[in-house]
Amino acid sequence: MSQRLTSLLVFSFFGLTPQYRVNLFSQVHDLVFHGGGGFQYTEVYNMPIWLRTFHINKISEYNQEQNEQMEKAKKGSSSNTSQVQRPNVSPGNTYNF
Repeated sequence: MSQRLTSLLVFSFFGLTPQYRVNLFSQVHDLVFHGGGGFQYTEVYNMPIWLRTFHINKISEYNQEQNEQMEKAKKGSSSNTSQVQRPNVSPGNTYNF
């Protein structure tokens, strides 16, 4: 008649799963590293999930816009790459003795 009692601590629903922990720490790293110094580790770690994803999406949108602008600027300047631009300085005005 010995019954074995199973503790609830055996089940794995306590704590974070390894996959969730990797996702959480990746988000924390991304916000602290790419946030331009605007976030601290503890602030991001304790931040609500919806707010953390909002900031990550905004940083991602900003980076995409910057990449598009860089590509446009690169395409616009590539047409004149064969001709070197020289400074508009005449040799007589270089030294005023």
